[in-house]
Amino acid sequence: MGALLFAFAISFILLGLFAATPFVLALLGMLVFLMAAILAAFFYAYIRESLSKDRRPPIAGLVLNHLVHFNKLFDYQTKLARKHMTYCMVAPSHIEIYTVDPANIEHVLKTNFLNYVKGDYNLGIMSDLFGDGIFAVDGEKWRHQRKLASYEFSTRVLRDFSTNVFRVNAAKLVSKVSVAAVAAKRIDLQDMLMKSTLDSIFKVGFGVDLNNLNDLDEFGKRFTKAFDDSNVVVFLRYVDLSWRIKRFLNIGLEASLKKNLKIINDFIFELIRRKREQMRNEKLDSGKDDILSRFLMESEKDPENMTDKYLRDIILNFLIAGKDTSANTLTWFFYLVCKHPLVQERISQEVREATEAHVNSISPEEFAELITEEALNKMQYLHAAITDTLRLYPAVPLDGKIAAEDDILPDGHKVKKGDDVTYMAYAMGRMTCIWGDDAEEFRPERWLDGGVFRSESPFKFTAFHGGPRICLGKEFAYRQMKILAAVLLSFFKFKLADEGKEATYRTMFTLHMDQGLHLYAFPRT
Repeated sequence: MGALLFAFAISFILLGLFAATPFVLALLGMLVFLMAAILAAFFYAYIRESLSKDRRPPIAGLVLNHLVHFNKLFDYQTKLARKHMTYCMVAPSHIEIYTVDPANIEHVLKTNFLNYVKGDYNLGIMSDLFGDGIFAVDGEKWRHQRKLASYEFSTRVLRDFSTNVFRVNAAKLVSKVSVAAVAAKRIDLQDMLMKSTLDSIFKVGFGVDLNNLNDLDEFGKRFTKAFDDSNVVVFLRYVDLSWRIKRFLNIGLEASLKKNLKIINDFIFELIRRKREQMRNEKLDSGKDDILSRFLMESEKDPENMTDKYLRDIILNFLIAGKDTSANTLTWFFYLVCKHPLVQERISQEVREATEAHVNSISPEEFAELITEEALNKMQYLHAAITDTLRLYPAVPLDGKIAAEDDILPDGHKVKKGDDVTYMAYAMGRMTCIWGDDAEEFRPERWLDGGVFRSESPFKFTAFHGGPRICLGKEFAYRQMKILAAVLLSFFKFKLADEGKEATYRTMFTLHMDQGLHLYAFPRT
């Protein structure tokens, strides 16, 4: 990014020198003036904040630093957090406060919950993709969606329906991996997991089989790519000060975002239309167990507020929660168990004991049926391994709120109205002051007490948020991840294709492994 900007600047200066028309010179002068004004505003804010007599968090730099370190943003923030558990970055209009202090996080997410909101700043950045979905809104819209979602996730019908979907898709995944294993062919497990979790959330969320959508199948592939690319571009808006200009001019990444959003919207609106038609004709193959059917029934009671646009926002947020988070976590999980083969074997042994199964004598479908609620409850070490994966590689590495009024954090630092306060889940998992000297090690045993899983405070282990906005799909996610992991590790041993290569992430709202997870699968004998 920096190289491109530098090349553009040099090209523009050379153009001005060799084609020094009054128009070019005027345009060049305006750009230079604009850049100088922006830099002056930043440095003025920096000096003003430095001279402030309020007890503000220590300044770690300008918000512009995030753009420089964007590709390794979460590691850069971890480095800063090791110096100061709470620090700030300066922007002309406000400061951005970052913290890994569990006491501060509990204060923001729970104790003084009403003072910390998503706010217009976050909504302005996120709304093109997230709309008025539960991740982006506050107030009555958030309470309405929270109430609907809370009811849905608490029903036994949805739990049983989703569990069956997870089992079926886990068995399908075994069959796909088997083809590559027999041929000793390298696979991209992240891609397979993404497709599997997408199939699951479409079935649970929409009540349709993505692979059986005929003309929508190819559209579904385009949707997936558009969805992932949009995730990156919208997250980049937090460090790209010119994104509004680019959106207005419809250039660069903002132009591609506009095209991708059309693909996303067309796809979801078509699904809503088809689901309504199915419900009218009473041709649903699974009753009304899926989430969209339930929301559509709710919309009939309140059509003025629950419009198709509102339904689109709700469903898209469910997709983000159900597809990306589980697939990303499982990708990092398999990466870590490949790095720690003894953990991989211990999980496989635990699953065999919990299910009392012999995989050599039964099919993947039969084995998946043995993963009952009782069997899952016995998989304490697997639960701990997934949890330690989430500690090191949280599905959502950052989450921020805006202060509605002035406040004082538990560590004594002052927050002013309009300040952004962000807790860093990725950095927290690497803090020795929180997790001990082995904080950066993958060690599932840290979660076990006498072989039984022991949970931690949600303000220390923040992977599922905390307080009133704590993730409603926590148990839903654990169930999906445990079923997929248990089935795959019972039928295969996995080994990284390049054991010397360290995996890296793609900077976006969810912690996506960059360039996939390439490994070999070997059938267990």
